[in-house]
Amino acid sequence: MKPTGMVRNLDPLGRVVLPKELRKTIGISGKDPVEMYTEGDWIVLEKAEGVATRCAACHSQEDLNQFKSIYLCESCIGELFDTVEVE
Repeated sequence: MKPTGMVRNLDPLGRVVLPKELRKTIGISGKDPVEMYTEGDWIVLEKAEGVATRCAACHSQEDLNQFKSIYLCESCIGELFDTVEVE
């Protein structure tokens, strides 16, 4: 990760404006969709290409299975079954 030195405040509605230089660097403009997720204490924003083909729980692109409108990877499915008690 490369520090940019750019700091922005949230507005009263919780929004933040991404500086033009930063948007240009990662190739987003106008009304391009941006995916948001957390990794530990970090909030991650990335251009939303291929969002539908990632695990909804861990964002992996490997070993995916579709369930209704989401995808889950084999690892997360295993963890889910481990936490659910089957009667």
